[in-house]
Amino acid sequence: MTLTQLRYLVAIADAGFNITQAAERVHATQPGLSKQLKQLEDELGFQIFLRRGRSLEGVSPAGVKVIDSARKILAEAANIRSYAANERGEYRGRLLLATTHTQARYVLPPVIAELARRYPQVSVDLFAAGDAEVLDKLDEADFGLISTAGPAPATSGVAVPLYRWRRVLLVPATHPLAAREEAPTLAELALYPLISYESSKHPDSSLQRAFAQAGVVPQIAMTARDANLIKTYVRTGMGAGLLAEMAVSGREDADLRVLQAPLELPECVTWAVVPRGRVLREYALALLHALAPQIDPRDLRRILEGNQDARWPEPPRWQAAG
Repeated sequence: MTLTQLRYLVAIADAGFNITQAAERVHATQPGLSKQLKQLEDELGFQIFLRRGRSLEGVSPAGVKVIDSARKILAEAANIRSYAANERGEYRGRLLLATTHTQARYVLPPVIAELARRYPQVSVDLFAAGDAEVLDKLDEADFGLISTAGPAPATSGVAVPLYRWRRVLLVPATHPLAAREEAPTLAELALYPLISYESSKHPDSSLQRAFAQAGVVPQIAMTARDANLIKTYVRTGMGAGLLAEMAVSGREDADLRVLQAPLELPECVTWAVVPRGRVLREYALALLHALAPQIDPRDLRRILEGNQDARWPEPPRWQAAG
């Protein structure tokens, strides 16, 4: 049994039992991957995957335990490599960051640019998606960035609060709300079509809960993951845009009117979620600290390694953090 065989095994499971896709993930040939799987099953004395003809269609009961153990072994092997690289002072490698589109577009560029200057031999891969997909990517990513409008995200990882932010309204100059100086109430906003993030349609979203508490129903005309798309359709007159404050720029959005969102909408917090037990490379820790400079880097390391209880300082407003 080898680490390569275990890596191939996990790749097959993660690819939905598609050998071709699994081989692409691990940069192997399909025959080579199939050969390694057969050798592993021969060594173990039982089949890990259920088969129909030559196709894989599921995992055997014993295979479930093997794949679970393989994931743990691969994670610990990666931790050992990270420990060794940190001890050697080796600052080269790959950093995979899973994040939402808004953070990727409006928060991360200067932070990652600074990281590239400090660690020129580190390549950064950004995986931009919705919150749920970001959490699903944590098996591969160094850490993920998501936002909530309530308590810490429900995750088995370590959630690090980075900064707080509020939503704003973006409307064309001809919109009925454009002449207002103060924030509209939710009841007033419910009179107009809204364009917001895709999570806004979820019944348990903070936006839906806030409108329900106000006794009104929002008119969601359109949703999108990308703040730039929201702004594009605001410009068509489809509705008022409700989006994160960091997504609005006086220079880029000078043709639109920026209003304070209803005060009944709760403040949001952006969190870094680090897989529990994951040993981060020095450059990944540097990026995390750049996003949360209010946290002592020594405390950050001790908490992530499980050597100290998590007592995070109050995260600053995004403007101060930026």
